[in-house]
Amino acid sequence: MRGVAHPLNHMTEATVAAVLGAVLGGLSAESAWAGSGLVLIPWALVGLVVGGRTRSSARTTALAGASYGFAVAFSFTAFGYQGSTSAMSRILFFSVLGVIGASCGALLALAGKRAALR
Repeated sequence: MRGVAHPLNHMTEATVAAVLGAVLGGLSAESAWAGSGLVLIPWALVGLVVGGRTRSSARTTALAGASYGFAVAFSFTAFGYQGSTSAMSRILFFSVLGVIGASCGALLALAGKRAALR
């Protein structure tokens, strides 16, 4: 079946993107840029690259971007959390920020895919 991508390839792209996002988010939480909006610049650039590197459908590209975006936002907030209450009590808040990150990641990945096709 030539031209039909294997489902495992879709999950592999999403998994690699999520691991990349988790590592970048964790490192960003410890960086000098952690307290400013400048941290969004490398996140956006990597999101575009994630989309530009996927070789699957737009749906898979969006999934990989969403996985990346959720992981980078969630890990950044979780690793950077320094509040007085336990981090476990903030998991819902971290997840909401992760969903926002997933939306942005999906859009960035689709934009990166579109730019790579030109």
